[in-house]
Amino acid sequence: MSAAALLRVDRERLWASLMEMARIGATANGGVTRLALSDEDKAGRDLFVRWAQELGCRIRIDAMGNIFARYAGTDETLAPVLTGSHGDSQPQGGRFDGIYGVLAGIELLRSLRDAGIRPRRSIEVVNWTNEEGSRFAPAMIGSGVACGVFDLEYGLSRTDREGRSLGEELQRIGYAGEGLPALQVHAAFELHIEQGPILEAEGLTIGVVTGGQGQRWYEGQFIGQAAHAGTTPMERRRDASLGLAELILLVNRIGLGVAPDGRATVGSARLTPNSRNVVPGRAEFTVEFRHPDADVLVEMDSRLREGIREIGARLRLEAALEQVFSYAPIAFAPHCVERVRDASERLGYPYRHMISGAGHDVLYVSRLAPSAMIFVPCVDGISHNEAEDIHPEWAAAGADVLLQAVLGAAA
Repeated sequence: MSAAALLRVDRERLWASLMEMARIGATANGGVTRLALSDEDKAGRDLFVRWAQELGCRIRIDAMGNIFARYAGTDETLAPVLTGSHGDSQPQGGRFDGIYGVLAGIELLRSLRDAGIRPRRSIEVVNWTNEEGSRFAPAMIGSGVACGVFDLEYGLSRTDREGRSLGEELQRIGYAGEGLPALQVHAAFELHIEQGPILEAEGLTIGVVTGGQGQRWYEGQFIGQAAHAGTTPMERRRDASLGLAELILLVNRIGLGVAPDGRATVGSARLTPNSRNVVPGRAEFTVEFRHPDADVLVEMDSRLREGIREIGARLRLEAALEQVFSYAPIAFAPHCVERVRDASERLGYPYRHMISGAGHDVLYVSRLAPSAMIFVPCVDGISHNEAEDIHPEWAAAGADVLLQAVLGAAA
């Protein structure tokens, strides 16, 4: 077996890079706040670019501010292998979500340089813009525009709560690049923390991700009649909050009915007029479904619509439901998944196959090129939280598998 086949990253150097980046936007309780295109995000981008340039990478920034650091291969006429993730965070988010995959890409290149290895295909490490969607909605907008899911005008016109557009903020921080060339990618791999409890609970180090769940988002409402809480008899009420209560239970039953892979959530709700002594006349709500099987999502949709109609009729409420977003399940390329699995076995890391429950940039990239993901555990499954944490040995193991998968695809 060749030396390259057992090459590993420098664990201490990777962890030091993660901790240095974590100082940018650090919060009092050990997390970070680096909202997309904030001053903190600019500082994180600057550090990423500096480290990539120190490796001799060629930097390209597209019109959405996505940063591509290219480590040249021996045949630059070939499409490159892409890896990376995102550098923006949630408000009071964790130190590893997204940025771990970016910095593992940098460490991958450092390890190749140290070993004197120059693969045939170039390797590009990407730092995607606004993956989180916490400042500019929707999420994954940078990769979405780059992969043709959204057009550039749409992407640049997204605004935050203060009315500042994504395009204006790119200009302000100096990361408004030129052009949006079609992505040429031979294969893509994204390394990420699991953001869930499964790997740690099962004592495993690597998640070999075979695809991503499909999603459906809904907005709905029940309309009854607002009434005086003290004078309106119970049997004469058209109480919209009862519809909401039954809707929440319905959605939970739908999710349990498609376990273990299904997810069903009522994420937000609002009563009107929202006064303690008024029977609510209106209840607005959102529903989100996730499942890796498109047919099951259709079944969940049918059960939701039927259930809402039944609730409305029984409680004498007007009922409305609108699907506002749909994302089909993604199956990653089998040969890319096999590279991740084979690297895990060769390096001796215990693993399992799994589906990604969260959205990630590589799900969009997979529409253009063969792709796969690698997960590592996070402590107690906590993410999008200042308490988010991973162990140095997990960080190194994921980067080792990423290195082997990318190197194999770039050979």
